[in-house]
Amino acid sequence: MTTDNALRESHWPRTRNLMIGHLIVWFIFSYVVHWFAPELNKMSFNHFPLGYYFAAQGSLAIFVIQLFIFVKQQDKIDRECGVAEED
Repeated sequence: MTTDNALRESHWPRTRNLMIGHLIVWFIFSYVVHWFAPELNKMSFNHFPLGYYFAAQGSLAIFVIQLFIFVKQQDKIDRECGVAEED
């Protein structure tokens, strides 16, 4: 087996692990943070419950940031494994 074939074969496991890691982060900010919203709502920030900022606003910001991080990490994996698309 050549090095090139070994790199190509390592592409899917690395991609799968990256995807699982990002899905775990997604789950935390989609569900876990929201479970604690009632306790966070006892505090307020700018006359809004803190749970609102963490659950509604914070989760959306994390999802957008996570999307850009995922794309950058996946592009790095693609380039290292020799399966990147041409620019």
